[in-house]
Amino acid sequence: MSGSWSFQNQLGSVNARLDNGTRICLRRVRQSDLGEIEKGISQLSDQSRYLRFFSGSKTMPPTVVERLASADGITHLAWGVINMDEEGHPPIAAAHVFREAESSDTGEFAIAVLDPYHGLGVARILMTALLLDCYCEGLRQLRIDILRDNKKAYRLIRSVGATPSVMEGSVAQYNLVIKDAINALQAMDRPTAISDIIDAFSAG
Repeated sequence: MSGSWSFQNQLGSVNARLDNGTRICLRRVRQSDLGEIEKGISQLSDQSRYLRFFSGSKTMPPTVVERLASADGITHLAWGVINMDEEGHPPIAAAHVFREAESSDTGEFAIAVLDPYHGLGVARILMTALLLDCYCEGLRQLRIDILRDNKKAYRLIRSVGATPSVMEGSVAQYNLVIKDAINALQAMDRPTAISDIIDAFSAG
């Protein structure tokens, strides 16, 4: 990233387009999204739900859904993506970072994209918004736990510079330096909406 790394995170939402022309809106997750989050989890394929939650259950306990909806912008940062071209503007993806402690510069990252939208760049676009928000809130690195057979997640996080930390058992843990990841995202030619997200967060 060239310049002085001056960003602002007063944004509530950012409009953009996928490379296939679909209009999307990225916005912060809020408590009123609880029902949509629960619905989104049920719309994931069995495999995607297992890879995201490490569970084969078709539904998540209410405590899990409640936790995902309780983003306060400090200890829990979360953004979602809405399809603006579909009736009702349904959510199609969400990403979360849970800070390890209120004063910590490290958080735990997770992301999920509905299956019909895989391969369209949604994850990278969403990751850009969330990482910029994290950086503005003083977070500097993330921990990412993924199942070792989750090849898509592996390719995604490695493409933005994640490095392996713990590689024991079925779950692999990676570390990600936020500044390095934003640099890597900015250097990508696709999806083109990444530059729109960075511009929206750029201060001044």
